[in-house]
Amino acid sequence: MAKVLSINISTKTGTIKYPVPEAKFRVNHGIEGDAHAGEWHRQVSLLAQESVDKMIAKGVKGLKPGIFAENITTEGIEVFSLPVGTRLWVGEVLMEVTQIGKECHHHCQVYQQVGMCVMPLEGIFTRVLKDGTIRVGDEITVIPGIRAAVLTISDKGAAGTREDKSGPPIVQALEGKALVEKALILPDEFEQIKATLAELCDSGEVDLVFTSGGTGFAPRDVTPEATLAVVERAVPGITEAMRAESRKITERAQLSRAAAGIRKRTLIVNLPGSPKAAVECLQVFLPVLGHAVETLRGEAYECASTETKPAKS
Repeated sequence: MAKVLSINISTKTGTIKYPVPEAKFRVNHGIEGDAHAGEWHRQVSLLAQESVDKMIAKGVKGLKPGIFAENITTEGIEVFSLPVGTRLWVGEVLMEVTQIGKECHHHCQVYQQVGMCVMPLEGIFTRVLKDGTIRVGDEITVIPGIRAAVLTISDKGAAGTREDKSGPPIVQALEGKALVEKALILPDEFEQIKATLAELCDSGEVDLVFTSGGTGFAPRDVTPEATLAVVERAVPGITEAMRAESRKITERAQLSRAAAGIRKRTLIVNLPGSPKAAVECLQVFLPVLGHAVETLRGEAYECASTETKPAKS
């Protein structure tokens, strides 16, 4: 079982943290009273005891929890292997991994005392999503990060006669929000699009599928039809919101036939073929992306509520 081995805080940065039996964590802040807390992406740092043990095996002595300035020393989990976007229930607190390792610009007190530092290599950083208290011995539960696939629908792109200019910007816009497991280019063929969408959803490999292209009036624009042929529940609100925001930029947005829907536990969202429009529409959806996936997984909660971690069944 993965658990909290030690909770460590300090009132100044660049110093060794000292252990405490418990600590209060605040949303978008971190640990109350800790020097590294604040409205930024590295609110809470974690380091596995297993990483510290590697240094002990090399003969480094005097390594106690907090010596590498980590807020939480863990046991039973290789934290540096967790992808960015992974969520963790730690005691009553929900947090999200925002960074793996960090560049050490200065040889701080930690480095000077130990002579080397494992934190820049194997430490991780998180932001707090739900308030609560963490105590020594609390269990750590890993919630997998959001996984996505991006499909560019283009006859010329699939034939290799045109560069895919919409897929890469979508992948880039998803950085830090979802891990893109697959990026494919398909021709405007109804059956091939339909089969690929069904396979991605039925495999359980991804939580989200974003398509780009084939949503207009051209005779071979069949992406919405293929999408609606495979989904079990339509989600018109997503594309309605995209069209509403896009109309603030161009009246041509009302000509979009983009669709969205759910098959099993995967959400499919059609985006325009234009790289600029695709990213603009994706930005409309991003604020609700996390909650959408949590709901599909059955993990939804209200960050601002007093709701506690769901009990295990």
